[in-house]
Amino acid sequence: MEVRSESIQVRCDKLPAPVIPRTRLQLWFIRVCSSIVLWTCLVQLVAVGGIWHPHLLSGITSRMSQRAQLRVEEVRSLPPTLPARKYRSNGFLRVSCNGGLNQMRSAICDMVTVARLLNLTLVIPELDKTSFWADPSNFEDIFDVRHFIDSLRDEVQIIKRLPKRFNRKYGVVPLEMPPVSWSNEKYYLQQILPLFGKHKVLHFNKTDARLANNGIPLDLQKLRCRVNFQALKFTPQIETLGYKLVRMLQEKGPFLALHLRYEMDMLAFSGCTHGCTEEEAEELKRMRYTYPWWREKEIVSDKRRAQGLCPLTPEEMALILQALGFDKNTQIYIAAGEIYGSDRRLAALRAAFPRTVKKEMLLAPGELQQFQNHSSQMAALDFMVSVASNTFIPTYDGNMAKVVEGHRRYLGFKKTIQLDRKRLVELLDMHQNGTLAWNDFIVAVRLAHLKRMGQPMRRRVTVDKPKEEDYFYANPQECLCGGTNCDDLLGPGESKTR
Repeated sequence: MEVRSESIQVRCDKLPAPVIPRTRLQLWFIRVCSSIVLWTCLVQLVAVGGIWHPHLLSGITSRMSQRAQLRVEEVRSLPPTLPARKYRSNGFLRVSCNGGLNQMRSAICDMVTVARLLNLTLVIPELDKTSFWADPSNFEDIFDVRHFIDSLRDEVQIIKRLPKRFNRKYGVVPLEMPPVSWSNEKYYLQQILPLFGKHKVLHFNKTDARLANNGIPLDLQKLRCRVNFQALKFTPQIETLGYKLVRMLQEKGPFLALHLRYEMDMLAFSGCTHGCTEEEAEELKRMRYTYPWWREKEIVSDKRRAQGLCPLTPEEMALILQALGFDKNTQIYIAAGEIYGSDRRLAALRAAFPRTVKKEMLLAPGELQQFQNHSSQMAALDFMVSVASNTFIPTYDGNMAKVVEGHRRYLGFKKTIQLDRKRLVELLDMHQNGTLAWNDFIVAVRLAHLKRMGQPMRRRVTVDKPKEEDYFYANPQECLCGGTNCDDLLGPGESKTR
């Protein structure tokens, strides 16, 4: 027994001493001492920096104060939490938007309005991934989802996805259909709402131009504006880079945003080949035949151009800008994708306006890398710059041109020159064939655009021809004045018909 006891004692003696855990007081004391040492070092470093590099020190403190100020401004700009609207939902509305960024943007505004009218729960919209641009972006890749949901919670309930019990896996098959184009609230109340008695989920698989421009109740028109101008906010990544572009341009003075819609898809779709080589014209034709939804295949380019249905070329825009009074020192930002014909077609414009730039020239390749192959995200950057520009000029009246025009009207009728392409083509041809002198050309161009500068005006209505009337999102007149009477701003009288 004694031997065994001794062996046990020996083994115990060889065991390592137990680790005594540090108390909270000891840890707190160590942290305090470390903080004092770090702050002492920092103070010494700043003092030395102030002696040897005072400009560096002031730059650091300036940037710190600017960032602090930005945080304060962000907090101040945050909207108050809105009370959620309480209503009995009649069902769920899914929507698949079609087209490019700005066509989808308008559609989202319309679908929120429809959901509000019918007391529906709206699922976050799905974006087009199958069009010519083949952009894989989802809603949350372009827009701030949380802001979108929260800023509209007093109007309509919006959810990120359908509850599981309403999925196909559980036997719920949504009714898929495209709503009738240019419909007013009566169509949705009388023909769409009853469908929810049988189908708890409706899926609108096309959403472009599904709500009328005119004849809609004022509260619904104002809701369309609220979604467009307040709820649809780009993601922080897009806004950060977009604001950087705007800041870089503004630091060099006033700038003009030129939406030069001379891109391959636009030319193929419109059949416009003015200024193209025979090989390029054939390439555009082949592309038009490749896509079945471009129904009009055989197009006479010269006839289309004479009707004012073609985007103006870079060469034509160089002459028009000069005639409008812009000089060679004008800073021009090209808000567009790849120009068809590239540098060759931009040569005349850059010769007349050397300060012509694109986002690819202003930003480092790494800054744009995250947006490559995402045409809608790239378009969002151009959208931000176009809205902020001193002057905006679109060369074709597509969706971006119209939506940007509406935003600029909402921001105080910022200068937007709406080119009269039909008249301009006539004047350009006369000048280039020698029958119209340059000075006369200038006078004619300016006279043609005196009332096309984005001034306040009433939206024109064409009865029974909604495709031909002014687009709501280009001139949302109901949202541009405080009350229901806009006579002081837009002038008396009813909306004019064409």
